[in-house]
Amino acid sequence: MTVTDPTTVLTADTEQAPKRRLWATSAIAGVAAAAAITAVAAVGHAAGVSLEIDGEQIPLLGFTQMTLLGAVLGGLILAVLNRFSRRPHAQFVRTSVVLTAISCIPSVAWPDDTTTKVLLVATHVLAAAMIVPALVRHARPDR
Repeated sequence: MTVTDPTTVLTADTEQAPKRRLWATSAIAGVAAAAAITAVAAVGHAAGVSLEIDGEQIPLLGFTQMTLLGAVLGGLILAVLNRFSRRPHAQFVRTSVVLTAISCIPSVAWPDDTTTKVLLVATHVLAAAMIVPALVRHARPDR
């Protein structure tokens, strides 16, 4: 393969690389956080936390799935902010904090058991603490 204009090749590669890295980071952070959150939920349940809402047990796989979904949504939000926002870094951090707080509302409102409420909120905060810092490194600098 002969490269006639190395600048064009370099530009094309560098434009595609951040997208791949963001999605790879989303996947890796999501899998790591999902494993940690599922383990925390399993340990909590083994220690006697009911993990019941309206008499129904929250399945451990539910923790895994929702954490992975959060990582994918975080990557998608950051990709959109990187493309359209003048301040993607600041907006991503703010958005992540607000969405994490909103995600805790059902965890506080629905379970009857206080220990279940505490464990569910802790899983949300722990997932955000693992995923957001990993993703924010991919935020385009604020202009």
